[in-house]
Amino acid sequence: MRRPRADGACSTPPLPLLMDSTTPPSGKPSSGPRPSGPRPSRPPYAKPFSPPVIVMMILAVLAVVTLVAREQSQVPSTISYDEFVRQVEADNVAAVQITANTLVGDFKEPTAVTLVANSEKLEAFRVELSDYVAEGLPSLLLEHGVRTEVRQPTDGTGFLLGIYLIVPLLLMAGFWMTLRRARDPMGGTGFLGSFSKSPAKRYGEKDKKTTFADVAGLDQVKKDLQEIVDFLKDPKKFQKLGGRVPKGVLLMGPPGTGKTLLARAVAGEAGVPFFSISGSEFIQMFVGVGASRVRDLFKTAKEASPAILFIDEIDAVGRMRGAGLGGGHDEREQTLNQILSEMDGFSPSESVIVLAATNRPDVLDSALLRPGRFDRHVTVDRPNQKARVALFKVHTKNVPLAEDVDFEKLANGTVGLTGADIRNLVNEAALWATRHDKTAVDMSDFDYARDKVLMGPKREEVLAGLEKKMTAYHEAGHALGAWLLPGVDRLHKVTIIPRGRALGVTQLVPEEDRLNVGQQALTNRLVFTLAGRAAEKLVFGEYSAGAENDLVQATRLARRMVAHWGMSDRVGPVACHGAQEHPFLGRDVYEQREFSEHTAQIIDEEVSRILNEAADRATELLTENRDKLDTLASELEAREMLDEDEVVEVIGPAVPRTFTDLTPPAAGDA
Repeated sequence: MRRPRADGACSTPPLPLLMDSTTPPSGKPSSGPRPSGPRPSRPPYAKPFSPPVIVMMILAVLAVVTLVAREQSQVPSTISYDEFVRQVEADNVAAVQITANTLVGDFKEPTAVTLVANSEKLEAFRVELSDYVAEGLPSLLLEHGVRTEVRQPTDGTGFLLGIYLIVPLLLMAGFWMTLRRARDPMGGTGFLGSFSKSPAKRYGEKDKKTTFADVAGLDQVKKDLQEIVDFLKDPKKFQKLGGRVPKGVLLMGPPGTGKTLLARAVAGEAGVPFFSISGSEFIQMFVGVGASRVRDLFKTAKEASPAILFIDEIDAVGRMRGAGLGGGHDEREQTLNQILSEMDGFSPSESVIVLAATNRPDVLDSALLRPGRFDRHVTVDRPNQKARVALFKVHTKNVPLAEDVDFEKLANGTVGLTGADIRNLVNEAALWATRHDKTAVDMSDFDYARDKVLMGPKREEVLAGLEKKMTAYHEAGHALGAWLLPGVDRLHKVTIIPRGRALGVTQLVPEEDRLNVGQQALTNRLVFTLAGRAAEKLVFGEYSAGAENDLVQATRLARRMVAHWGMSDRVGPVACHGAQEHPFLGRDVYEQREFSEHTAQIIDEEVSRILNEAADRATELLTENRDKLDTLASELEAREMLDEDEVVEVIGPAVPRTFTDLTPPAAGDA
């Protein structure tokens, strides 16, 4: 399946979302107005028996069992009575000990005797007696000078009685201890303490400290968080004038923009303990564990105040209640209710600030976002051009670079990438340079890494014959559309080498960070997206299945133009997009769209009209420039990949990129 570009030609332009660098976890506390370590606190009923006493009791039981087993293991092997008589008559028995009907003795010399199952040499033996065979035994032993000892038998009643008493007593003691310690059965000192205790990680003084200096870009976000740092450093300064620091700060933004790193930097700047936990760690297999973990977490943070409590991916536990399945008894909702209660329970004097991060703020419960809980909402966007330059400098700090590496050029070619993407790009470039035994990473390595990140890795398949020719015309149609249509991003590279899930890719690179886009630019993007399909029909007289992704992107963009952005005169300035949230993500099952079936039919007709007009414009554009299309397709088929400079050599320079570079249309001509 082919696609016109790796990042989606018909998607809306990426908003500039600020990003920071990533560094090892830290947040070590420094000296503050109160000790940073958690104070041990246990209720008086928590220790009916100390752990050493319990250990000693267990060791005593094990010792008794060991002694019994040892005595059993020292019982000699049993021989037959006739064998015993023969050994006595041979003067080979030194001494015997008679207890009831059992005789135990020692040989003068180890003797091989026949046992029940085998034959072996014995030093001691055992014989079972009876009244019948024991009549002449004394005279036989006296005749041969065998030393004889007679003992009274013991029935072991005392030992067995002790065992019978110790085991129930131990069980009763354990049950009593459990009852005493399980007043709060899910509390930290109960028998389920390992489940109910909070698994939050605490970063202390020995951990590497992260500060705002380790965060690249995000200047405005750091300014918003600086007030939190000032409060944690000197709470009395704000309390003098009646100021109350926000109890909670919610960091919102796409994945990889550095929300977790920002929370650690706040803790590092303030020099206070930093507790980190993920929202999914609150939920366990037992009902009530999540709420108990919330209580334990907030209790620990209060004891270590001033401190920062960071909950990552809070949408895992903070989704909107009443989602269609489950009610107040639902474990996730119980945990959320406990979080709401704990945040309300903070007194103004407690210097504990809750930071939370999510990339789905739209599914969070409204009670969680109200003032008094998460008072501030800080948006952490993708980095702009200046921030991307700083990110490249941070991530290449330990990478040897060649002289031709230009951070400005790299930043211009990575619009829309987050800090995590840039870090991955730098790593791929370093690996590629190492694979080629280079001493430094140069621009060619970064170009390779960018192509791999944006377009995907090369596949082993090699196109040939008609399939290769059709793919070349398809990608040439995309490239020519981007070359001749204003408002479309600059063409960077076009290739028919299979990459990722595509047979061919036309890669575009935005020349600037766009915050908005006009209708004419969007229409030209539709023409560019459908130009590959139009080239196939123009040259081969038929469409191929390779245009599937083009149709998906074009349809999605056209529908947003009509239903979201009011770019249809027939529909008008009306927002007609329906509910797109899944009920299990926090929306009610009964939520319906807010427009009629007739309006939906009009929207479908307008989407179809816009797409058909764009397809006709693409066909017209390629027909007028058929010579350039054939030349570009033949060169692409021969070389398999063309960059921007090579396209200039083949078909000449491109049209101006933006509409501001063109002559404004006359009134009424737009």
